[in-house]
Amino acid sequence: MGQNSEKLFREAAQVIPGGVNSPVRSWRAVGGDPLFIQRGRGAEVIDADGRPYLDFVASWGPLILGHAPPAVVAAIGDRAKAGTSFGAPTAIEIELARMLVDAIPSLEQVRLVSSGTEATMTALRLARAATGRDAIVKFVGCYHGHVDALLVRAGSGVLTLGVPDSPGVPAALAGLTLLVDYNDTEAVRRLFRERGPEIAAVIVEPVAGNMGVIPPAPGFLEALREETTRVGAVLIFDEVITGFRLGWAGAQGRYGVTPDLTCLGKIVGGGLPLAAFGGRRDLMQRLAPVGPVYQAGTLSGNPLAVAAGLATLKGIRDVARAYDRLEELGALAESGFRKALAAAGVRGCVQRVGSMLTLFFGIDEARDYPTVSKADTAAFGRFFRGMLDEGIYLPPSQFEAMFVSLAHREADLDRLAVAARRVLAGG
Repeated sequence: MGQNSEKLFREAAQVIPGGVNSPVRSWRAVGGDPLFIQRGRGAEVIDADGRPYLDFVASWGPLILGHAPPAVVAAIGDRAKAGTSFGAPTAIEIELARMLVDAIPSLEQVRLVSSGTEATMTALRLARAATGRDAIVKFVGCYHGHVDALLVRAGSGVLTLGVPDSPGVPAALAGLTLLVDYNDTEAVRRLFRERGPEIAAVIVEPVAGNMGVIPPAPGFLEALREETTRVGAVLIFDEVITGFRLGWAGAQGRYGVTPDLTCLGKIVGGGLPLAAFGGRRDLMQRLAPVGPVYQAGTLSGNPLAVAAGLATLKGIRDVARAYDRLEELGALAESGFRKALAAAGVRGCVQRVGSMLTLFFGIDEARDYPTVSKADTAAFGRFFRGMLDEGIYLPPSQFEAMFVSLAHREADLDRLAVAARRVLAGG
């Protein structure tokens, strides 16, 4: 880490717990202290010491067009000149909501919020109100924001930092969360046979991205749809990561499974704080002010974030074959990592869906939490630091996804592969 980043981190640690405003930004799992980033352009970020890096973090997924795309920057600037927030409806909220409803067939209505955590929290509240039940089902290693009921055997920073549960979560509330391993279809069916009448909802990442990238096993998502329908429970897809990342209709469009409620975030805000949840009209009409289920937020649908989200979605739509292009670039990244592992004789595997992928060390397959928990995190830490020396910026955790953007070029993926071969050969 350069001198300026070191200085900034020391200053941050005095006034911010751990020196970071989100634990996933900590480098404790890979060794060292985090870089401070001062700017980004296209597929590149530049740290506080002026050193450039080829970026595969993409702000943890939102920047599908790359850093500072001109159309998004212009939209934010134009909107800011007209006012940043009013605490009142604006016309562009309707435009974004209509775009989301038109893109994702399962959405009949949506509500805009400011974070993915807000979206999942309210989706659960809505499901419980609609069913009159309390229990929810989540999958071990999946992360759905820092909602009390969902910080039970969670992924993302919780898994990275080795914190399986969080103090401050009441045991009585945690007891309403029923746990199953991701991709364990038989365990899901068994749980529903035993406790189906108690279950208000199942919440799932249709493609897991918070314990590393894990695609759904054949029939897994279909089984969730069948079982929730059979007992009258609500199926919630957490597409905060996968929404508009894996296709215009998200993972649900890619896999052909329709949830009752969907949570969106990251890309829909274009790099600014914005998220959404939506689904069947009969469920959404239970929200205040038309229904009794309360949810509110001063900055929900704020004009700056809405403008950035609209510009980003339009930017994707305007790129010819955008998702084919992302698939091609993702495949190049996967191939480069696989060849690097083979050339170095290093045990590992690469998991990819579209433009999100994870390189796991020390395991041959990542199917669920039990398999990924055996990954060699020390080996990943060495790899991360070696890639940083090569000018490649990766997520500082074995259990997160790397993201390819439309700003990347074939030459960037070649550079990634060459760096991986060099680091693994020397490791």
